[in-house]
Amino acid sequence: MKLLAFETATEACSVAVWDDGRVLERFEIAPRRHAELALPWAEALLDEAGIARNQLDAVAVGRGPGAFTGVRLAIALAQGVALALDRPVIACSTLEVLAMRAQTAPDASVLAAIDARMGEVYSQAFAQDGARLRALGPARVSAPGAVDLPGDAGGWSGVGTGFSAVDDALSSRLGARFAQVDATALPRAADLARLAAAAFARGEAIAPERVEPAYLRDNVALTLVEQVALRAARRAAASGTSGPA
Repeated sequence: MKLLAFETATEACSVAVWDDGRVLERFEIAPRRHAELALPWAEALLDEAGIARNQLDAVAVGRGPGAFTGVRLAIALAQGVALALDRPVIACSTLEVLAMRAQTAPDASVLAAIDARMGEVYSQAFAQDGARLRALGPARVSAPGAVDLPGDAGGWSGVGTGFSAVDDALSSRLGARFAQVDATALPRAADLARLAAAAFARGEAIAPERVEPAYLRDNVALTLVEQVALRAARRAAASGTSGPA
């Protein structure tokens, strides 16, 4: 199968193409440049892979949580491309995508955490179940001091910028239970593409209009400038004038 993946929920902008097991990716820490970079990268990656738009089976998107504008942008791009091609969308949790960054044993557990600003973190725990990740509870936004791990065993892997947020509060509080922590890791579209390919094989693709963002916060209002930018991104993705051919 062939799919295009957008992950822009954090300061990292990332786009990937899955081509029957081969993954091509563009990734850059580029705050405030996601709208500028994502579609040209998609075009370049599809050209590199030798894939035309109409050969795509689906479009994948990281649905958050993360920065409100980044989450909305990724969804707008995915919906625009998918609607134009009459293709389904696979929407994956950005925290699950991030958890794929952890280098763990086959039966290890992972806590993925993203700096949510304002003294909070987005977090979710996962169990490594063979080649898959299984959520051990819902995604949450909270102060680092309110993050709990299931059970009392150690040996966890921690991944994400939430571990360095708020003066390393999460690492300081739960550090003894972690065998390893990567506090610099950010979600990547290559991992999203791998998750989405497996989800597509399980029949989990949905219609583009059914994709819902995972904000976790109630304050989701966009500025007028942000709304204009997102509408423009959606139109460009649908028209293909500045996107992949």
